[in-house]
Amino acid sequence: MLDDLFALLVFPGGLFVVVCGLVYMWLNRKLIARLQNRIGPRWFQPAADTMKLLGNEEIMPAGVDPVLFHLFPLLAAAGALTAALYVPLGGVNPAFSFEGDLIVTITLLGLLTLMTGLAGSLSADRFALVGANRTLTQLFSYEVPFLLALLGPALAAGSWQLQEILASHGGRWLLIMQPIGFVVAILGLLGKLELHPFDAPEANTEIVAGALTEYSGRGLALFYLSRGIELVIGLTLVSALYLGGIGSPLAFLAKTLGLLLGITLIEALMTRLRIDQTVSLWWRLMSVAVLVQLLIVVIVGRI
Repeated sequence: MLDDLFALLVFPGGLFVVVCGLVYMWLNRKLIARLQNRIGPRWFQPAADTMKLLGNEEIMPAGVDPVLFHLFPLLAAAGALTAALYVPLGGVNPAFSFEGDLIVTITLLGLLTLMTGLAGSLSADRFALVGANRTLTQLFSYEVPFLLALLGPALAAGSWQLQEILASHGGRWLLIMQPIGFVVAILGLLGKLELHPFDAPEANTEIVAGALTEYSGRGLALFYLSRGIELVIGLTLVSALYLGGIGSPLAFLAKTLGLLLGITLIEALMTRLRIDQTVSLWWRLMSVAVLVQLLIVVIVGRI
């Protein structure tokens, strides 16, 4: 009982993953700033932003359902924190493991985007409604290819349990044998986090803050923290599945930081895609490419 409570509140869930999320968000913002010849935020800025939001007054727009308004950010944070229990955070085995936990983890990761879209649809504000529409449209575009990309290693291993998948690969880098799935997984993570070039749902030069335009205080802080947590979990999943499993904690940390640098370079080099361009990219190119790779995996057998 105490062990389970510790796992939920401290490590690998709870406090540990929240701190990691803040650190990874700072690294992402700092790297982008340096690549754009700016100084960027100081090391404590994400934590300071979060504390300030938590202390701010939460203003509720007129005409919204108060229960749903407060529930959506809680569900987004709960989904992200729960998903942390089933992935090898910090290069150690997951706190909980069962058959099909990979599917459950991917489903939980989708709660943030779904709750963001639903939160925007509550409001009568035109910016929030446009952002919600873009958020849900983009969700329906990348979610299936992203799911298939992460299931590629599972098909090769013949199991839906993350711990068994990692054990069956024996430290081999599936990036070499399933490169398309790796690329689609990285781009899908960018879409899930609404980062460049898939940030049309919250394009601040067009629709202010998108679906979250009318959120403030604790609600906005929870959405902000959830995104940082999903960044850590997404990098952990891709690293574990495609870059040789867990290994030592130090080596695993180096691989996740390498992936963070990679997606930061993509952010810095790419410009924002329109929502119609995003949909076309995922359904005409990414979906077909990852399906072809999965077909090869099924025909050839376990790699």
